[in-house]
Amino acid sequence: MSSSARRTAFSLVVFFAVCGLAGLLINQKVGAQTEDDASSFRAGLKDFSSVYQVVAENYATPLTGKLPGRAIYDGAIPGMLRTLDPHSNFFDPKAFAAMREEQHGRYYGVGMLIQPQLIQGQERIVVVHPMAGSPAMKAGIKPGDIIDTIQGGTTKGMTSADVANHLKGAKGTSVKVTMIRDGFDKPLTFTLVRDEIPNPSIDVAYMIRPGIGYIHITQFQETTGQEFDDTMNSFQNLKGLVLDLRGNPGGVLVDAVAVCNRLLKRGQIIVSQRGRAYPEQIYRATQGNGGTHFPIVVLVNHNTASAAEIVSGALQDHDRALIAGETTFGKGLVQTVYPLSDGTGLTLTTYHYFTPSGRLIQRNYKGVSLYDYYYDHDTPESTKDRKVYLTDSGRTVYGGGGITPDVKLTPEKYNDFQTLLLAHYVFTRFADNYMAHRTVAKDFQVNDEVMTAFENYLKSRQIDFTAANINGVLPWIKASIQDQILTYQFNAAAGDEAIDNWDPEIQSAIDLMPKAEALEENAIKADAAKMASNSTPATPAHTAS
Repeated sequence: MSSSARRTAFSLVVFFAVCGLAGLLINQKVGAQTEDDASSFRAGLKDFSSVYQVVAENYATPLTGKLPGRAIYDGAIPGMLRTLDPHSNFFDPKAFAAMREEQHGRYYGVGMLIQPQLIQGQERIVVVHPMAGSPAMKAGIKPGDIIDTIQGGTTKGMTSADVANHLKGAKGTSVKVTMIRDGFDKPLTFTLVRDEIPNPSIDVAYMIRPGIGYIHITQFQETTGQEFDDTMNSFQNLKGLVLDLRGNPGGVLVDAVAVCNRLLKRGQIIVSQRGRAYPEQIYRATQGNGGTHFPIVVLVNHNTASAAEIVSGALQDHDRALIAGETTFGKGLVQTVYPLSDGTGLTLTTYHYFTPSGRLIQRNYKGVSLYDYYYDHDTPESTKDRKVYLTDSGRTVYGGGGITPDVKLTPEKYNDFQTLLLAHYVFTRFADNYMAHRTVAKDFQVNDEVMTAFENYLKSRQIDFTAANINGVLPWIKASIQDQILTYQFNAAAGDEAIDNWDPEIQSAIDLMPKAEALEENAIKADAAKMASNSTPATPAHTAS
């Protein structure tokens, strides 16, 4: 699987797991109810109890074992919350623990990203890549390895979640796994000692061109603000920044604020939030960028949501960055996380958030199915039906329906041949096969010899192709092969750099730097004019006598 496809698949999973969390505000008290509200609430509970009793006594089979709890966890409570909005949600103990783990940005385990793949007609759990510095990487586990057994028990029939739960455990404990690897006659055995596994939200960051930094943020978690500071401090002689928020589902509000704090001027508004039960809260840049100026291009797409839209909206409203890509998801609701009894939890919408210009960018969800709300982005809301707002320099931006980009970029769509290759996980499997008894250097390039080996591998897998199929997408194929082989030999970040240097949207973002620079210069002039206007004494009025 190519890096871009890997990111897409992973980000979609994360998107629906995390999309409901724009803020992490725990254990707040709910607003007071009126007597009429309380009376109506008690009547509703009585109705629910009556229905549940009829079901329990008369359903075709007894509600035994876990069924009563499932009826509440999977039916009654989620059903109630879905009548409110798409982002208020209830989590059973496992889901709530997983969600909190994701927000913390670390866990205890062996450090592998895994996924199900169809191998010889059977679904098996395969290593996408070991994480940098993890027990799995130190032990020599490679991308493409099939996880065959854990502690002597087969993984056949297990889901990715099942395998992950077996691999996680207390720090310092060991787990024995066997791996099936291409080019080896027998399974390979590894004894892994579990450790704390950092899960950084910035998975790729480097100087993509001389003077131009590139940062990809997967989601906003409790470590993102510090990660962003560390990354920015590591860049030398920075003259431009590509901030990639494509596929970022949001996450922790305060860390989105922290990213803006590093890029905006001290005192500028980042976001405000308003709710029925709580007073309005305004977040400002408390430290600011210290007068440091450089052009910024922010890449977004339909799955850029929530906290990622807060960052995009703040930078757009203050004319600090050029937003490029697709119209974003459109989530203007903030959830509060309430831990409940028995390890369960609730994320409840308690605020709307507004960008600095006053925009509420929430998409319409009334009368829309949950499926269409999350998946149907082919027909974004027309700007003619959306309220107009102005940026600091007077540019037009729109409320509702997400963040409209300043420059529209259309992602390349895979053709049938590309889809076929990805469906067969060809690049991961080829790298596993090609690298079984080889090593490569970091300057590895895909030459004619590698392409011949790749075409022979396709033939061995009985994947039909023509020269026209290959030549029609040759740069993509070479980048995808380079990505997977460098990931196999070194780490995922090395592979990501290879695919990023092909990615047409990233290349467009680099080309847009002069336009972003002009935008920033106009913003500086507008700010200076505003300050001069505010500091000019008013002319005394003349009074006739």
